[in-house]
Formats: sequence, C-alpha cells, structure tokens
Amino acid sequence: MLCLNIIILILQLVVMGVFIYFLSGRLMGTKLNMIKLVLSAVLSVVLTTFVFWYSYFRHTNYLNQDVLQQVSNIGTLVWFGSMLLIAMLFYLIFELFDPKQESDFQANQENALLKIRSNYYRKRRLAQVFRIAFKQGIGKALQYKRSYENDRYIAVVLRNILEETGGIFIKFGQVLSTRKDILPPVFIEEFSKLQQNVRPMPTDEVQQIIRREFGEDPSVYFKYFAEQPFAAGSIGQVHRAQLRETNEEVVVKVLRSDVTRIMNKDLDILLHFAMWLEEESTWAENLGFYQLATGFANGLREEINFDIERRNMEQITNALKNSGHKVRIPKVYPELSNRKILVMEYMKGVPITKSAPLLKQRGIEQQQVLSELYGAFLEQLLVAGVFHADPHPGNVYVMEDTGEPVFLDFGAAGRIGPLQNRGLRTLLIGIARNDVKIMAQGLENLVTDGNLKNRASLEQDLSQLLISIQYMDKISTETLVQRLFDIMKSHELKLYPMVSMALRALITIDGTLSSVNPQYDIFNEAKRFSIENKEDLAQAVTFDELKTTAVQEMILLMPQLRDIPRRVDQIVQNFERGEMTVKANIFADAKNATFISHWLSLLILLTVAVTFGFISVALLAIAQFINGMYAVYLNTAAFVGLFLSSVILVRLSVQALRYSKRI
Repeated sequence: MLCLNIIILILQLVVMGVFIYFLSGRLMGTKLNMIKLVLSAVLSVVLTTFVFWYSYFRHTNYLNQDVLQQVSNIGTLVWFGSMLLIAMLFYLIFELFDPKQESDFQANQENALLKIRSNYYRKRRLAQVFRIAFKQGIGKALQYKRSYENDRYIAVVLRNILEETGGIFIKFGQVLSTRKDILPPVFIEEFSKLQQNVRPMPTDEVQQIIRREFGEDPSVYFKYFAEQPFAAGSIGQVHRAQLRETNEEVVVKVLRSDVTRIMNKDLDILLHFAMWLEEESTWAENLGFYQLATGFANGLREEINFDIERRNMEQITNALKNSGHKVRIPKVYPELSNRKILVMEYMKGVPITKSAPLLKQRGIEQQQVLSELYGAFLEQLLVAGVFHADPHPGNVYVMEDTGEPVFLDFGAAGRIGPLQNRGLRTLLIGIARNDVKIMAQGLENLVTDGNLKNRASLEQDLSQLLISIQYMDKISTETLVQRLFDIMKSHELKLYPMVSMALRALITIDGTLSSVNPQYDIFNEAKRFSIENKEDLAQAVTFDELKTTAVQEMILLMPQLRDIPRRVDQIVQNFERGEMTVKANIFADAKNATFISHWLSLLILLTVAVTFGFISVALLAIAQFINGMYAVYLNTAAFVGLFLSSVILVRLSVQALRYSKRI
C-alpha cells in the first residue's frame, strides 16, 4: 500500500509538471527555449512540493490515503497556481542570465527529442571546451589589457585552445590567420601555426556516397576512379577520375558524409564560446571575436554546399568569357554534380610558386603570367562584381602544356554591388592619383553610413596615409589596407562585409604575386588596367547620347522649375510673418516606428498589469472589513487579479529581455 501511495504521489507530481510546462509556455508566449521551460517546471514542482511538505505535511503521515485526499480537496488549486507562477519566475531568471538569443542551429531543430539530445551534446562539448580553455590559461588572459606583450600571450593561449579542441576550431583558427585586416600581427603569426591533419575517408565510404547520390555504381559514369585522394580536407576530399563516355580526365570532389552534422554541433559550440569570450573580455570585444565566429560559420555553411561552388565557377567563367586575359577556370560537369559531389575538369599544372622552371622551359615571361592573373582578378572585382575571394598560392596554378594561370577552389567567392563597385574603383583611383578628395568620395559608397560626419578630419588622416607611401619603390597592399582600416576604426566607420572581403582578397592576391616576384607592384598594374579598360570602368557615352539625356531630364524638370518662384515667395512670406516651422517625423524610419510601437505596447500592458495589481490589493483591504460570503468573493477576485497581474508582468519581462538582446 505504501509503495502504491508513493507511485500515485509521483504520478500526480509528473502530471502537474507536464501541465505546468505547457501552460506556462502558453502564458509567456511562443518560441521559448524548451530546456529552460522543462527546467523551470521541474524546479517549480520540487520547490512548491518541499514548501507544502515543510509547512503542512511534515508532521503527518503524508503517504496516507486520507492525507492525499486532503491535498486534492484543500490545497490543489493554490499549489498548482504557485507552481505555475514560480515556473514562470524561474524562466524569467534563466532568460535574464542568458546573454544572447539562441543560435540559429538550435532554433532550426524542431523535434523535441533532437533538441534534448543536441542540447546534451552541446553542454558536454561546451564544458570540454571551457575545461581546455581554463587549463590553457584563458582565465589569466581575460584580466589583461591590450598591449603588444599581452597580445602575444593571449594569442598563444587562443592558439593552444583551438589546437587542443580540434575539429572546426582548428579550421576557425586557420581562417583567422588570413584576417590581417582585423587581427594584430601577433595573432596572425600564432594562428598560422595551426595545422590540421585530416584522415581521408575510406574508399568504401567514398564509393557509397557516390552510389547514394548518383543512384548507380560509380563505374557507370567513371572509367577510372582513383582510390587514394590527392587532396583531403575537413570538408571533403578530391579524387582523380576518367569519364567513361568521353574519356576526359576529371577530378571528383566528395563531401564528407558526417560533415554537416559535426559542423552544426561544433559551430554552435564555437559561437557560444566566442559569445562568452567577448562578454568577459574587452580585448575580445574590441577584436569583434563573436562577429568573426559568426562570419566564419556563415562562410562554412556555404562551403559544404557544392552547388554554391558550382554556381560561383559558372558566374566567374561567364564574366571572363570575353576577357582578353588568358586565365583558365576548370570546366564543371553539372549533370554529374550536386550539393555533395562536384565533378570538374582536371587541370594538370604546378603551383604558381613553383612555376619558374616551367615558364623558363616554355619561354614565357613570368611578368606576363602575373599580369594576366592580376588583370583577370581586377576584371572580376572592378568590372564583373563577382570575384574569387581566396586567391592564395595554393589556389593558383600554371598549366604544364600552355603556361596559362589557373584559378582553383571557388568555395569562397565574393559579390559586390554596383555602388560599392564604383566606390572601390574611386578609392583605388584616389590612391593612384594621390588625391584625398577622391579617396573620401570612394569611401562614401563603401561604408554602411555614407554620411561622413567629420570629413575634414578624415581627409587629413587620409593625406597622412598617402604621405607615408610616397616615394616608395613598392607599396605594400597589406600595410596600406591595414592603415586604411585603422583610420576607419578611429572615425567609427564600418565597411560593408563584401567590401571587407574584396580588400582581403586584394591583400591575398598581392601576397600570391609577391611570393613569385617580390618586386611586382600591383598599383602600377592597376593603373595600366584602368587605362586598358577605361570604357568598362568609366562607361563613357557619346556626345549625342549625352545631349539627348540632358534634354529628357530638362523636360522632366520643367514643372518643378516653373513652380520655383511661387515657392520662394511663399517661403519669404512665412518668414516675414514668423511662421517658419520645421517638422521632424520620427516614424518615417521603419526601425524607429517598430521600436516605439513595440515599447508602447509593452507600456500599455504594464499599465494594465499594475492596474490589476492595485485593484486586487484594494479588494483584499476591503475584504478585511466585510464578513460573510462577500468577503470570500472579494478575496477570490483579489487573488485571481494578483495572479493575472503577476503573469502579465512576467511575460512582459521575458519579452523586454528578449527584445533588448536583439537591438
């Protein structure tokens, strides 16, 4: 009998906990975190049960059937209401100490069981990351302020953390080693030491992936397929093969079977770690560590979809179709490619850094090859607006048979809009002409806030930049762009993300060309490119076209021109009468309107909740002076009003916290 009563009591508590979970979720709103909600319900059941036991049952035989009946008759409603309110308060506390919104990876998981399993893995992996971080000395590093010596120590600590954590973290460090536009040199130096040894997939697994994607055995399409890959990475690996129908030599890029699952989980961990690091450390906040991690996550998400890489190759190939620059891009076989497999033309060649003997043997000038390569890149960047975003030496080859340069690996490609494209051209022209006015004009189209607030001070800093590179035999793109970024930071100017990518790509290709010929000057070549492509860059028109356009514009302006005298007279009359007014509509901006309407609605609900509370307190006070059934009615109404007031206040607090984290 005792065991049966215990089971009944436990079942009652479980059922009440389930009701608390669903009801509190509905009262607080949708899109709540399931783990927080479950934990809040469990804690509320445990806490209220302990309080009821301590205050009412501890001196009784609370497992007796009669006592259980008393519970259901006397205190169930109060107990349940207390559970509900305390569960909502617990959720509010969890929301208060959660620094950011949930990541997209967790929000996209809809199945409750998957959420639980994913959250368990994330907590366990995150705990492992933090153990490694504190073991490597992150706690001491967080106390430091920015200086060269401290940056060196912090960079070593971070590199050790990323290296020991492994997986996506190492790849993140490798990507950070290319961010010379943001990170100090000591960080670049340390992150460049990260090496990732990736074990290739077994042949059977590769064959199974191809068979699953094609629906048939690989031998149906390939006459020959190399078992051993000649390149393997954390995302995929590349095999040589020969097409059965045409006998063409191809390479087959195969996505790792578990990369998506691992990436989603580890990237979620990385984002949480970066978020925590930025909140705990001013130097991480100054570096924009969380923003770097977010950009890395977004880029990696694109890299695991080979359809995106195929589209990048198709766009850049078409952009260079009528180009005079002899640069090759591998042909893609779309009928054999999808998001997990990419089949491309095999380009037999050598890395550009090892191409000197080949070019000498074929009697090809090295300067000519570098000019063709750089010209093709500038045409992508300044004319087409779609460009190879990572032209490092490993992605640039020279064909053995023709000596032509080749771009490889289009997993990262940038796209820059017409306005930013024009701004970038104007900026480069200003640097070439040594004119700060033109440089500032170009920057207006490159920054998110095009209104340069202190233009005179900005032009003064730009003039100092130009003076520092005058009379130099060769201008370092890396130094120039880094100085430009420093100036923009000091003026609180922020580049569009794709503009930052374009400048980084410019630094990368400068490093690639300089590794072959240290004397290669990309700015002189950029001037020559501008002269050779002045029609594409300037988009010049004939005199007749210009005259026709001017006449059309004048016809359109005639009504406004005729109305000018009347408007001027009206302005003068208003000024004489002292009736000049200025209207400012704060609701003209959609963001302002949304912000104000949101907080106004919260204020209205807050007023309702406070009113409920005051009325309920007043009813309780009045009930003290009344006897009989009316007192019971007043007390009931008062407690219900207090409960509703509490529910509204908790919901308002949760919504306000969530909204404040998004702005």
